Amino acid sequence: MTKYESIHGIQIRDYTTDPDTLITGQVWYDKTAQAFQYQAANTAGSWATGNNMNTAREALAEAGIQTAALGFGGSVSPKAQNESYDGTSWTETADLNTGRSSISGAGTQTAAIAFGGYVDPTTAVAEVWNGSGWTEVGDLNTARYDHAGAGTSTAALAFGGATPPVTNVTESWNGTAWTELNDLNTVRNAAMGGGANNTAVLCIGGYNVVGNVESWNGTSWTETTDLNTARGYLAVGGASSTDLVIFGGLAPANVANSESWDGSSWTEVGDLNAAVRNHGGAGTSAAAVSFAGVTSGNVASTEEFTSPILSTKTVDTD
Repeated sequence: MTKYESIHGIQIRDYTTDPDTLITGQVWYDKTAQAFQYQAANTAGSWATGNNMNTAREALAEAGIQTAALGFGGSVSPKAQNESYDGTSWTETADLNTGRSSISGAGTQTAAIAFGGYVDPTTAVAEVWNGSGWTEVGDLNTARYDHAGAGTSTAALAFGGATPPVTNVTESWNGTAWTELNDLNTVRNAAMGGGANNTAVLCIGGYNVVGNVESWNGTSWTETTDLNTARGYLAVGGASSTDLVIFGGLAPANVANSESWDGSSWTEVGDLNAAVRNHGGAGTSAAAVSFAGVTSGNVASTEEFTSPILSTKTVDTD
């Protein structure tokens, strides 16, 4: 008989009550119930329709969480428009100083940074947001658009994109200046970044149906587990580089697929109601928001994600 330890490298622990911190797939022996139990999801999570943005657009940047998000720039007219989301409705607020599309950003609803983008030609301009207005700060070293970003307004990372041509250049922001660091392993544009600062970031997907994912440790990029559905022009909600959800994208047609990341593997969760690409995204793996983008044309629609419901189940040993 094959033993659990020989497959997973660990023994099953026993408890008199449920373990304090449960994770999906965890198995243990309940001495009180005299049964093997495990943690599993009852649902795959789901998306619900929310109130539209004021202006339909694509190729915008984003910051924040599901109940306090920011969407700025994009293919609108003018390309500087900035909207704030409170979990219910969108409100127009102060515009970017430099309007642009195919822009990237990072941070929160009250402390964000916008960098790069397409202004015909490409721009390296960076601006920081303090909750009421934008202020220009130090430019990127490499002007680019369709690039990825992650982090905070004082500790951000910019990577990939098109200069043109498509690049793998990585730059780190310390609140004052941008510094070039080690390049991505895979040259790409239209990827998405996930991470809470500039020392722990994921680069996810990319145009031309890239399923490749790379992890940044503050010094270098390492290839890690690929997406289940390769795609570019996707969106992400995540509190860290080890806990996030991605949704939508181009693969090579628009898709509604969503996947969650636990730091080692991707799991398919509930699909968006509408297949979309080049949209905005914010939030966490448990509560994300998707907004704007392209379906058959530019849209202003908003969807909110609720994570899978977990419960303790008993193993059938019959």
